[in-house]
Amino acid sequence: MLTLRIAFRNILRQKRRSLLTGLSMTGGYMLFVFAYSLLEGSYGNIIDIFTLDNTGHIQVHKEDYLDKPKIYKSVQDRATVESTLSDHPKVKSFTPRVFSPALAYGTDKTAPSRVIGVDTETEPTVSRLREKVSEGNYFSTAPDADGYYEAMIGHGLATSLKIGVADEIVLISQGADGSIANDIFVVAAIIGNRTSFDRMAVYLPLATAQEFLAMGGDVHEYAMLIDHRDNSRRVADELAGFLPDLTVSPWEEVQATFYRTMQSDRQGNNFMMGLIVFIVFIGVLNTVLMSVLERTREFGVLRAIGARPASLIRLITLETSILATISVLLGMVLIAPMVYWLSQVGFLVPEPIDMGGIEFQHMKGEFSLQVFLTPMMFMLVTAILISIPPGIRAARILPKEAMGAH
Repeated sequence: MLTLRIAFRNILRQKRRSLLTGLSMTGGYMLFVFAYSLLEGSYGNIIDIFTLDNTGHIQVHKEDYLDKPKIYKSVQDRATVESTLSDHPKVKSFTPRVFSPALAYGTDKTAPSRVIGVDTETEPTVSRLREKVSEGNYFSTAPDADGYYEAMIGHGLATSLKIGVADEIVLISQGADGSIANDIFVVAAIIGNRTSFDRMAVYLPLATAQEFLAMGGDVHEYAMLIDHRDNSRRVADELAGFLPDLTVSPWEEVQATFYRTMQSDRQGNNFMMGLIVFIVFIGVLNTVLMSVLERTREFGVLRAIGARPASLIRLITLETSILATISVLLGMVLIAPMVYWLSQVGFLVPEPIDMGGIEFQHMKGEFSLQVFLTPMMFMLVTAILISIPPGIRAARILPKEAMGAH
């Protein structure tokens, strides 16, 4: 308790130096929080773009379909799956899908493609398929007057086959029963652009795709959105307990390469931000060291009356920690409104960012406890570390030499 009172007294006595040190720490903390919020918000925005484009937060498959997709690896007991997903409080929406490679033919050209059968009603609640329509209209489940069903094709496939809206496209594939699947469809819309992941895809209504591929009522995948993307692993584990015969995978496993790359990039950015703040604390170290040198005689007196070296180290560390704590709390109060504005309003970047055929130009930050606590812990730990060298310097002062210092 005595050491704490002495530490506060020394901070108040060195008003000018303590003020400069505190302002430096406060500015460093505010900069750290702002950059961290923007960084986490940017990653969150990228994840949302990536998962809402097609993946969803969680996917359900049969066995190892995710790694080795085969047309016969299908989910058959759909009633149980849909009942489980509907009853789970964290699942906001879900949709079934079927997939198959196919050869697409239009006019006099052919190109490899991928058939994706989707539920026209539930798919827009999980992905941005409806928003990605660049030409034409979102398809319907009813056939036209000639009995042809509608299809939506990727921009790349439309360019390769030189076809557009209202043109016919022929698909040839293999049915689940081993038969040859072939049929004619009418192009209702063009999806995305030439860089979209589904640029060579052909979207069909779910029932139409199931009939085309002779799958009956089976599907290959259920994709879903949950209450928050950060809960994907926990919710996937819970669903796996209710669906033991199926494989439930969070988006981190579905897009493992993207997730690992993002994590590596995030760690690199965190290291750079920590390095910048550490450089700021080098200046703080110099200030604390100068404070120790100015109080050489004081520390000499303390040593002469019996103060132990460990007590002086503890005193310097306590002074720096108190100053860092006050600075961080002040910085939190000052930066909180700005971070809240960044998370709610954000700002526009000069040029739009294209992700999967959808353009985004609005950047936002993240307002969460982690955004404030992570920089706080880093600042406090760093403050304690940089106080140790000046503390050792004070502890090694000899009373005889200190009494003669000016």
